[in-house]
Amino acid sequence: MIVAQATQTKLRPLHDRVLVKRLEAQDEKHGSLIIPDTAQEKPQQGTVIAVGSGRVSDAGTPIPVAVKAGDRILFGKYS
Repeated sequence: MIVAQATQTKLRPLHDRVLVKRLEAQDEKHGSLIIPDTAQEKPQQGTVIAVGSGRVSDAGTPIPVAVKAGDRILFGKYS
């Protein structure tokens, strides 16, 4: 019997990048209509998993990222 083990990789975004886990879509029923999963839009909310170290300005000073791990954010549809 083969048992699959979950592998945990440590991802660390570089510079001003953010790693976001999309929140699960909530089931919404409008009357008696059932919308299939393929026709539903993906949620545009997520939880920040990891944050990079920030950007460096032209003068050489570090600019930190405004969000931190664990924050709940809204992001663009095609981000």
